[in-house]
Amino acid sequence: MGDTIAIATVALILHIWSAVVWVGGMFFAHMILRPAAAPLEPGPRLELFLRVLNRFFAWVWGAIGLLLLSGYAMIFGVYNGFTGIGLHIHLMQGIGIVMMLLFLHLYFVPWRRFRAAIARQDYPAAGVQLSQIRLIVMTNLILGLVTVAVGGSGRYWG
Repeated sequence: MGDTIAIATVALILHIWSAVVWVGGMFFAHMILRPAAAPLEPGPRLELFLRVLNRFFAWVWGAIGLLLLSGYAMIFGVYNGFTGIGLHIHLMQGIGIVMMLLFLHLYFVPWRRFRAAIARQDYPAAGVQLSQIRLIVMTNLILGLVTVAVGGSGRYWG
């Protein structure tokens, strides 16, 4: 029983921290940084987003890895597989996978195009890609907030 408690404790802490980093970072980028940067000229604004998102996306990759590792450590190390988990964990996993797929698309399509447009100082093209990134981040933020609510409240559903 001691090993199970240790696995559950460490995995749950890592899981929560990873979700906070990812969802909190999206909240900051969408609700705080974006409006604060709006008055800047296009060049400096887009360069700022390049630097901020480049750093943030590195943290997102780490968060995704830890979410998967810690989530499956709990499923298999604590609950002995999928048959031992509740509906809320299935929902959290499903929404989380959708979020990860959206992030993969964001990273490998509009983010690559955004960086290339910035490199050639094509700010109108970069702006178009940043709009795509913003839409995906907003979608993932909503999904992330739902996932946090499901994960945090699901054990009390009955």
